[in-house]
Amino acid sequence: MPVISDPYSFNEEDLYVDLLSVFGQPLFLKCEGFNFAGSIKLKPAREMVEAAERAGVMTPESVLVESSSGNMGVALSVIAASKGYRFLCVTDSRCNLSTRLLMEALGAQVHVVTEASAHGGFLGARLDYVRWQCARDERYVWLSQYTNANNWRAHYRSTAPAIARRFPHLDVLFVGTGTAGTLMGCARWFRHWHRPVRIVAVDTVGSVTFGGAPGRRMLPGLGMSIRPPLLDTSYVDEAIEVEEADTIRVCHRLARHGFLFGGSTGTVVSGAIDWLTRCDTPSLTAVAIAPDLGERYLDTVYQTNWIRDLYGDDVLPDDTPSQADPREIRPATSAQWPGRRP
Repeated sequence: MPVISDPYSFNEEDLYVDLLSVFGQPLFLKCEGFNFAGSIKLKPAREMVEAAERAGVMTPESVLVESSSGNMGVALSVIAASKGYRFLCVTDSRCNLSTRLLMEALGAQVHVVTEASAHGGFLGARLDYVRWQCARDERYVWLSQYTNANNWRAHYRSTAPAIARRFPHLDVLFVGTGTAGTLMGCARWFRHWHRPVRIVAVDTVGSVTFGGAPGRRMLPGLGMSIRPPLLDTSYVDEAIEVEEADTIRVCHRLARHGFLFGGSTGTVVSGAIDWLTRCDTPSLTAVAIAPDLGERYLDTVYQTNWIRDLYGDDVLPDDTPSQADPREIRPATSAQWPGRRP
């Protein structure tokens, strides 16, 4: 194991879970939650902060500010604490309580937006607050994860090459889509690889990222109420949307096998398993990216009363994991774009 002096220098890049025994489909899950921030967001957070430092934007008096539903906020809290910066995270009421407490424990200030914008939803309201803070105090430095190219460059330089090293015969890659940083970094890298890789973006129902109708979204992480500025669909072969109820079912099924993952991971796995079941091609080499682990979701995704209040009594099946069938997951909706590989 390495010896480190700062928390952002460690990230386990090469851990995968073979989900064949859980879902009966050939899917390898790349686990990105084993670092001191607990999620894949540590990579772009570090890339954006260090780029700002190189550009001379960051000074000892600077105050980092960012809008985040949770994981980016924790990652920037870790980096800010290590580097001695102040940090303000602007989030909303969907952010898990444990995530907010974690950011505060790391020394960050957390502002919770409680009312959605009429046109931009909670994200629009968060961004309005960030802009207001920056306008009133020049010490605030907004990294803007939604428009910052260093978001996707972090995955172009690390996540995608790591997958390619481990799976030189990769056929299909499933990537959850929030800011689209992970998606675009991986898609751009694999566009020029030695073999074609089908890029399948996984989103949540209620997100407008790929043209869907806006709707209620209670799980933080994936999905947007505005089209992500970083998104370029010419790099994407297909996009699928997953119901939050199916996300919860998959999270619980994984937990019954000893794997506690977060809501974003449940969404990606649900979409991937449905896609693989429909395609029925067991010879494919398929990888999905798991953005985080599940401890921060104990009071939501893994809390029975919370689930029943929001999704009804029939969300969680009564049968045991060994009796479940992957086809119990309702089919995800999908869209394909012309001009990409069939």
